[in-house]
Amino acid sequence: MRSIPTVTRALLILNVAAFLFAKMAFGETMIYGEPMLKLNCILGLHYFTSPDFHIYQIVTYMFMHGGWEHLFFNMFALWMFGCVVEKAWGTQRYLVYYLTCGIGAGLLQELAQFMMYGLNPAIGLTVGASGAIYGILLAFGMTWPENKIFIFPIPVPIKAKWFVCLYAAIELFSALATTGDGVAHVAHLGGMLFGFLLIRHWKGGGQFGMRFQMPNMPEFKKKKDKNQATDERNKDWKYNQQQMSREEIIDKILDKVRRNGYESLTAEEKRILFEK
Repeated sequence: MRSIPTVTRALLILNVAAFLFAKMAFGETMIYGEPMLKLNCILGLHYFTSPDFHIYQIVTYMFMHGGWEHLFFNMFALWMFGCVVEKAWGTQRYLVYYLTCGIGAGLLQELAQFMMYGLNPAIGLTVGASGAIYGILLAFGMTWPENKIFIFPIPVPIKAKWFVCLYAAIELFSALATTGDGVAHVAHLGGMLFGFLLIRHWKGGGQFGMRFQMPNMPEFKKKKDKNQATDERNKDWKYNQQQMSREEIIDKILDKVRRNGYESLTAEEKRILFEK
């Protein structure tokens, strides 16, 4: 646990402790026709027209879980991807990002329920850190899009950017095609959406100390004559050599960030990261 960065470690402990406390101290009850931990009924996110809804639930719901399986897979993903993202981004930005994704997921889930059911208060209960976790997956994919990862049951490594796109597509399809499966697919998409907007905001404002590598769309080019093509190849070769040198420097800086955090960089190293 000591090798896990501060915020991720605290989130893991808090989520597990909250689940154990809810299960052992409060037990279960029936709500909306399903067995549910009693504490989840207090801290979980109710629909806003329900008499059990309270504004604090938009935060507390993401620390409650419906069962062991729900808790395990969320915490496994948090450990797997959260450790890397936090080490690269720093604790403060990572915590702000995590909470923003979780709150955004809850808000989008409430909006989706309103669009589907209107003001009917008997909608159900939303619990779990999944919205925030999906935001972390997006952050990993946007920060290291070319990194390859193994995901069961896919037998070959897949680039992080395609992994994120695949999960987003699955959740979108599930949100549109399935009903009553007990999974808040819209909340998952909400976590990714708010995460994307926050990253774009940080990137556009120049206040986010990391370099985001978004995949470029291919461009169609007109056919060139032989001399022009040769000149451009020479220029491209020189440009590529310069870029390779710059990439090597940036890779070393990013390795330093992963090991020691963004705060360990010198002013010159931060300037290089911000350069386009």
